[in-house]
Amino acid sequence: MRRLILFLVTILLMAVPGCTGKSGPPASQDSGFKNSNLLKLPPGFRIGLFASSLDGPRMMALSPDGRLFVTEMGAGRVTILPDANGDHHADSHIVYASGLNNPHGIAFHGGYLYVADEGRVIRYPYRSGDNKAPKSQVVVPNLPTGGEHITRTITFGPADGKLYVSVGSSCNACIKKDPLRASIIRCNADGSGRETFATGLRNSVGLAWNPRTSELWATDNGRDYLGDDLPPDEVNVIRQDGFYGWPYAYGNRIPDPAFDNKYPQKVADSILPKIAIQAHSAPLGLIFYTGSMFPAEYRGNLFIAYHGSWNRTIPTGYKVVRFAVQDGEVGGQQDFITGWLQNGGSWGRPVSLLVGKSGELYITDDKGGQVYVVTYGS
Repeated sequence: MRRLILFLVTILLMAVPGCTGKSGPPASQDSGFKNSNLLKLPPGFRIGLFASSLDGPRMMALSPDGRLFVTEMGAGRVTILPDANGDHHADSHIVYASGLNNPHGIAFHGGYLYVADEGRVIRYPYRSGDNKAPKSQVVVPNLPTGGEHITRTITFGPADGKLYVSVGSSCNACIKKDPLRASIIRCNADGSGRETFATGLRNSVGLAWNPRTSELWATDNGRDYLGDDLPPDEVNVIRQDGFYGWPYAYGNRIPDPAFDNKYPQKVADSILPKIAIQAHSAPLGLIFYTGSMFPAEYRGNLFIAYHGSWNRTIPTGYKVVRFAVQDGEVGGQQDFITGWLQNGGSWGRPVSLLVGKSGELYITDDKGGQVYVVTYGS
């Protein structure tokens, strides 16, 4: 009788989730948010929901006092997502600034918070613990508005302390009339000394500094309507006065058919991409992993968020990938997070990446209105 009772108890325990090592979500997942079981990561990594119910979250920045700031492009605001206890879940949403016009780029520098909206770059004096933006100061006025590409991304040079601003083209494939379009401009932190830094960049949404070389790397989205596999999207190493091809050439100095090879010198002068990416992947944010939480093989890797295709027969992108980078050489693409694309449709679109103070990796998703956090280990 005792053996029968023990047998029945064992059967009952096995039927209860969590009572055996084989039940529950995969080790690489956090069951705390919808669709978490669809996201696949390498062994040992976990992805959790840091914040939700955001309106088009795009770029992020860590404040000097360690709080996560994010631009909500859909709502026209900048929001603080504090995590006081360090449990990798935002404690609240605090609206820092509102009434902005498509705010996108964001960066802290020299005691200020800089924000780039569609037509300008502004800054706010920042003190640790500030929850409400003071009066803003316009630093870079009169940026072009409208057209196909309205996001403006910003970053500060680690060596020169200057402000770099990416301005996308107004069209798919046309000879630009506004010299600011399809370029990266540079100025002093107060906005003075504005100059064009690089051109021929159709839509460089992501900007990141290589910590080993102090070079500026940028994603670039290729033109549409040349078929499923042309032209490749790109990652470029940005040089001063460099010309990167658009709209005259793409990839390995291939003339764009829209111009019937009427500009051979422009084609010849174009700088080749550092990385060629599957067409229409829509690479947006990129970052070099500088933390110590991830295993050694991931340190110094380049991570890129593929926002995903919208005009491709078979959808592609909708994932985060990584490339090993060493001594200037770039290894092959390796998937890091997949699963936002399911059965030809997407439930999320990753945008930007940020390494946290403990080495965790934050990812915005403007379709799902969420910020994820990736950690490694227990």
